[in-house]
Parts: sequence; structure tokens; C-alpha cells
Amino acid sequence: MTIKVSMRVNGKPVSAEVEPRTLLVNYIREHLRMTGTHVGCDTAQCGACTVHLNGKAVKSCSMLAMQAEGGEVVTIEGLAKADGTLHPMQAAFKEHHGLQCGFCTPGMIMNAVDFAKSNPAPTDEQVRAALDGNLCRCTGYQNIVKSVMAGARNMASSGS
Repeated sequence: MTIKVSMRVNGKPVSAEVEPRTLLVNYIREHLRMTGTHVGCDTAQCGACTVHLNGKAVKSCSMLAMQAEGGEVVTIEGLAKADGTLHPMQAAFKEHHGLQCGFCTPGMIMNAVDFAKSNPAPTDEQVRAALDGNLCRCTGYQNIVKSVMAGARNMASSGS
């Protein structure tokens, strides 16, 4: 048995017939071929699968595709402008070396963008608390924290 799911992903309408048990992360990666959203742990512990659903960061490995029916999904591929200009948070991660291997980076950035919308000048402690559900195996988080703090300031000054 399959069901039809329809939503907007990165501003474009998409739909597909999927099994009812299809996770949103699998729909994004396998049906839409957008591989920036990563599958890390399959248990919603690592945050590598974080996307925005209707403006809020969610872990796409812990929800079914049909739960996003009619919704607006933004993936890491949808943050940059059409001309390739990076989102202020993406630019901050690049400038402040907030990545190592890059596996966790899309989820970190998606979570950080949602956090920064309501925290334009966060403290180190606030950033660390906000990133609690995103795991990085490569770094000590210091450059990630610096990146989020700079990205939040950049978002506030650019009106993003």
C-alpha cells in the first residue's frame, strides 16, 4: 500500500507515492535526491537530519513523510540564494571554520538558523544549549559555537 504525499521543499511543490512508514529523511534523500540532509543515528540523537518544517527545526529521521503533508520544508540545499550566495549562517560556518569532516554541518546549520531567529546575540552558553541535540565527532565545538554566534549576528544585521 502506498500513499501520496505532497509538500513544498525549498520553495518547490513536490509529491510522490510512498509507503506509509517512509521517514521524512528518506523521502528527502531517496525520492527527491537531496543528499545534504544526512542520516546519522536513526534515533533522533545526533541531529544530522535536521531540516525546517513550517519554519521550525525538526529531526527528519523521527517523523514520517506524511506528517509533513501540505507543509513547507527547507533543507540545507534551500538555504543559499538561487545565485549561490550563502545564507549568513552558512557563511559564518565557512568563515569561522565551524566544520571538520562536514557530516554534522548541515544539521548544525539548520538548527542554528532556527535558534538564531529568536537569539540575535546569543551567549556561548546559550549556543551550547541550543546545539545540545546536534553531535559532532570531530571538533571540540569551539569553532561551531563561534560560527553560530557570528551567524546569529549576521542574520540580525541582514534581516534574514
